[in-house]
Amino acid sequence: MTKQCLECGSNLVGRIDKKFCDDACRNTYNNRVNKDSKNLIRNTNNRLRKNYRILEALNPEQKTKTSRAKLIEKGFDFNYFTSIYTTKAGTVYYFVYDQGYLPLEGDYFALVKRES
Repeated sequence: MTKQCLECGSNLVGRIDKKFCDDACRNTYNNRVNKDSKNLIRNTNNRLRKNYRILEALNPEQKTKTSRAKLIEKGFDFNYFTSIYTTKAGTVYYFVYDQGYLPLEGDYFALVKRES
């Protein structure tokens, strides 16, 4: 019984547990199988990356203040962050990896960088 490549259907030669004829077929097959589930992850990671770059660009001194309008103008999406940190005093910081923001009064935000 000869086995066939799961992607192109050509006959396989070699190891008994071989599933693909080459790396190209293996990559094509796995990309096709995982496409739907990876779109959500890819889109979420892209939004997180964009938020991170915006916070990093607006906060070169590791601690600053900015307005909601400036964040929105740059394309910041407040629905995407990686963690929430609540201080003992009850202050809530939202973080995108090590870049964070704290909502202040009057549509302003304190931008901070978490020390590693």
